[in-house]
Amino acid sequence: MTPGQPAPPPAPAHGHAHGHHRATPWPEARALAARAGEAARAATERPVVRVPLGQALGRTLAEPLRALTDLPSFDSSAMDGWAVAGPGPGPWTVREEAVLAGHAGAAALAPGEAVRIATGARVPAGTTAVIRTEHSRTEHSRTEHSRTEPGAAGTLLLYPLRSVVTGQDIRPRGQECRAGDELLPAGSPVGPAVLGLAAAAGYDELAVAPRPRVEVLVLGDELLTSGLPHEGLIRDALGPMLGPWLAALGAEVLATRRIGDDMEALFTAVTTSAADLVVTTGGTAGGPVDHVHPVLDKAGATLLVDGVKVRPGHPMLLARLDAGRHLVGLPGNPLAAVSGLLTLAAPLLDALAAPPSPFLAAPPSPSPAAPPGASPAPLHEPVQGHPYDTRLVPVVHRDGLVVPLRYNGPAMLRGIAAADAMAVVPPGGAEPGQRLELLALPWPTEPPFAQGACFT
Repeated sequence: MTPGQPAPPPAPAHGHAHGHHRATPWPEARALAARAGEAARAATERPVVRVPLGQALGRTLAEPLRALTDLPSFDSSAMDGWAVAGPGPGPWTVREEAVLAGHAGAAALAPGEAVRIATGARVPAGTTAVIRTEHSRTEHSRTEHSRTEPGAAGTLLLYPLRSVVTGQDIRPRGQECRAGDELLPAGSPVGPAVLGLAAAAGYDELAVAPRPRVEVLVLGDELLTSGLPHEGLIRDALGPMLGPWLAALGAEVLATRRIGDDMEALFTAVTTSAADLVVTTGGTAGGPVDHVHPVLDKAGATLLVDGVKVRPGHPMLLARLDAGRHLVGLPGNPLAAVSGLLTLAAPLLDALAAPPSPFLAAPPSPSPAAPPGASPAPLHEPVQGHPYDTRLVPVVHRDGLVVPLRYNGPAMLRGIAAADAMAVVPPGGAEPGQRLELLALPWPTEPPFAQGACFT
């Protein structure tokens, strides 16, 4: 293709069957997956979902979050102390009552009066300021009655220990926002602080974007669902792993189904699935029971990515089933499948879920020369690369460095199970001190590294 000439259109599904396997460079494959998700989102009308606050964590706002009330909704005390009426320097006559948070407001204060008040309580009408407990003293006045009868007390008086400024330690109504103010735009992720803000602003439920629906189809007659491997059979590692992983990426996992190596069952499952994304495991190469390409051909799908220049996982694929539905074919080897999940499924789901939030700015790169998403920590030791393809390697953070883990072969999960992230190693490898792009794992990790991690 000459410079400036447009790229050829995506290959039809039958291209692979005729031997035209055209692997896509790893960065381009991720970009294609993201664009596929954006196109599917634009082509599909999906209703807004309203969920209780307790179920909204990790979702994305589908509508702007607008305050349903003023915050605070009334003038309240910012401190434990005394509500006083009238200017200083005092003293103020103390009323024999206390104003507590959550209780009915006290009667209005007359000039020269004070009343004890708790943090968060509604200040009585007429309040000029709140004086903190530690910034005041009280004493009883001496009266004729108290001088003639031992033990009798006069009126309790409040004296400030500091100058009193009108409005001090009062949270005025609407200080944070007024009813109708936009607090967060649509597209903002719902974290714990957003739940707190929504509750304070009067919400019982939130309008969130629907989760992309995913169905996992596990292929292979050699897979066991329980017990020890025996007689050429192996345990299915992907069935238990992919559903939770996809859910952590924000998907609604409809089902994880075992299909085996039955081509007709696979065709039926793919063409009748209600999922926005069908994820298959294995069957993406050209072996005698690798049925994914023939099924896509029969279903009239369009291959957007047919192989990726990445190790492990290069036989992965991405196909468009129709305007709003896609299929990601993962290799059957466990770590290769993880590679396909991070390369194709994750960016597609991210784009399908919601548009980027204008509220969130992209983090700056550590240096002008660093790749997007590069680690702030340098590589501890050299990592061997593939001559032509990108490599994805499990790593941990240790002592301020990024350390690659052993057990990173296509069929191995021991390394990724202990990893903090997957490092993107460019063709040719990486040297100590180099900052590599890291692919985050969608669950909390415990630095500096997990127990049992094995380093190279």
